[in-house]
This record gives sequence, C-alpha cells and structure tokens, in this order.
Amino acid sequence: MFDITIAGEINLDLILYGLPQSMPVERELLATNFQMTLGSSSAILAHNLAVLGTKVGFITRAGKDEFGKVALNRLEESGTDLSRVVFDTSGKSTGVTVLLHHGRERHILTYLGTMSDMSLGDLDVAYLKSSKHFHLSSLFLQRSLAPDVPKLFRELKRAGLTISLDTNDDPEDKWGGVLDEVLDLIDLLLPNESEICRIARRKTLDEALEVLSRRVPCIAVKLGSRGSLVQAGEKRFVVAPVTVSAVDTIGAGDSFNAGFLSAWLRGLALEDCAMAGNIAGALSTLRPGGTEAFRDRELTNSFLTQHHFPGAVKAYSE
Repeated sequence: MFDITIAGEINLDLILYGLPQSMPVERELLATNFQMTLGSSSAILAHNLAVLGTKVGFITRAGKDEFGKVALNRLEESGTDLSRVVFDTSGKSTGVTVLLHHGRERHILTYLGTMSDMSLGDLDVAYLKSSKHFHLSSLFLQRSLAPDVPKLFRELKRAGLTISLDTNDDPEDKWGGVLDEVLDLIDLLLPNESEICRIARRKTLDEALEVLSRRVPCIAVKLGSRGSLVQAGEKRFVVAPVTVSAVDTIGAGDSFNAGFLSAWLRGLALEDCAMAGNIAGALSTLRPGGTEAFRDRELTNSFLTQHHFPGAVKAYSE
C-alpha cells in the first residue's frame, strides 16, 4: 500500500518573531510577526514526503481539540493517509510547540499533550507492515511507545521492512533508554552533528562516525550551512549545500529527511539521496515553519526543477 509508514507525534508550531532572547517577566513584549504551521518532526516529514510523491501512511494519537483538527487537516492536504489515526478519549489536548525566533537561534517551548501518550496498543501493526519502509522520529518524545520500540522494530524487520530513525533531541540530555538497543535494528540513521555526538557519546563528528558506522549501515548527518555527510560502511562523502536566503530554518532537518528518503526509497545512489535532502532542506527555509514552502505548489515545483532534484519528482503528482 505504501512506500513508507510512520508512527509518531503531531502538533502545531506557533512561531513568534522579533522578541529579545532575554525577556523580563511581567512585561508585555510585542512580536513583529506570527505564524501557525504544522509542527512535529514526524508530521513535517510525512507531509513533505507526500508532497514529493511518496505514498505515506501515518499513525498518530491526537486530541479532539481545534489544534488537533487543524494539524490533521494540514497533513491530510499533502495526501498522507490518516485512516489509522487514534483520538484521545481522556480529554487531553493535542500538543503544541511555541518557538521564539531569534535569527539563527530560537527558544523552543513544548507541551507534549497527546504526543507522549501513543503506545504500541494504538498502532495497527499490519498497516505499518503494508510498506517497504518504516520511519520513527522523536524517540525521546514517544514516552509511552519507547519501551516497545525494539519489539516493534524486530517485528517490522521480520516482515521485510527497512527502518530509519531520527532521534531528534533528548530534552533530558541523557541519551539512554532503548536507544542503544535500537541502533542495531535500523538501516538508516538521520541525525544532525550535535545529535550524533551525543548518541555516540563522543566529542567530535569523526569519533562519532567511527563508533556508529560499525553498527548502522548508513548514516546521513545534517551539517546545516555545510551541507550533509553520508557514511555507509567505510565509504564517506560530503555533499555541498544548496545556498538560499533563508527566512526560517525551523523544520529544515525534517525536510532534509524527506528529500533523502524520497530518493532512497526510489533506489537512487547515496550521493543523489544526500543532494535530494539538501535541496528539500533548503526549500523549507524559504517560508516560515517546516511545511509552508511545500504547501506552495508553484514554489516547490520550480525550486525542485531549478536545482535538479534527483529523480525529477514533481510535487503533488497523482
């Protein structure tokens, strides 16, 4: 049924611009701009993959609130299948992230809501298996699911699926739990430079790659303005970035994942996968949030054509 299935979190991002990094209390501070966009690593990835023509099946746990409705509607617009979404019955609301944008840096404030409550019991595993590939993002936010992730991964691998993981940040900065166990069960790891060093518990990128490449067949590292690096076994290469005048880098890493996986699932060479990731990541920075650029069909198709997106994918293709 699908090229990829994803089980993960969904929420909205509320982004405020123009606020000072150091903020006094009991003062009304005025932002210069505001944007509400689809948030969460899992949902941004699903949205942008679907826009790139990938058949995506998505399972999440959402609240029966307005934020949940808006987030799911935004995701459904992309063509992502939402037939197995589970709704919370306890009254808990969908999570939300408030981002205070300060140029290259930002404050990130998150209320987890339903995103931390999804458990293995919420997942239609047969649905997840009806795919070539499974992806998990935000391991440390999936608090109810995390203990069963190794069990889930093993079952999916027995069914013949390949698996990718983007841990994202650990808010507690412990980098423990089931992480060490799942590293031996994945085919593709998609960290940024800071995350891979924390995952490997090493100080430098080279040291981290040396440790993790013995366990993970393919690692694609997001290097921001320096592009991306891929290591597969003993093969290592860097792919140059796509230079743009960025409006907002929120969601750029998830968009890189979408581009990389779009090419990877079509069997393209790793160099092409990394270039596809760089192009998709750059595209996302042209609008606020992680999906707004991809919602602009004209912008997306012209950008993909201009930068020779590998495989000549046309956004919103039937």
